[in-house]
Amino acid sequence: MATAKIVYASMTGNTEEIADVVAEALENLDIDVETVECTQADPEDFEDVDLCIVATYTYGDGDLPDEIVDFYEELAEINLSGKIFGTCGSGDTFYDEFCKSVDDFTARFIETGATQGADSVKVDLAVEEEDIQKLETFAKELASKL
Repeated sequence: MATAKIVYASMTGNTEEIADVVAEALENLDIDVETVECTQADPEDFEDVDLCIVATYTYGDGDLPDEIVDFYEELAEINLSGKIFGTCGSGDTFYDEFCKSVDDFTARFIETGATQGADSVKVDLAVEEEDIQKLETFAKELASKL
């Protein structure tokens, strides 16, 4: 059975909900999923799974959330060649740098040698019905790359 790990950072619960939607969609595709809050995760855990997913919010004017900075920095030190990754998260369109942390993680995953399995999904604040559909499509695209 294929395996996936979703690492998330969530302040308001929006990004945790995004992670939960993706996890449920992957489980419905017969993928074994573990979802972990970022302070409890180690980037090396991605070496043991088929799908590597990060769900993060963007803080303020395009900053990574404080609680995921260490994870982001340590991710640069591992080789994920042959792994499929996906990034998603929440932001606020009020800011110029909407969901910049999602883009930061996409770039960092590419540096590790991992292959992007689906276009990133960016959610404005809370998850709505159309976002759930986008996240389910994201999960299907990732699963199809396995």
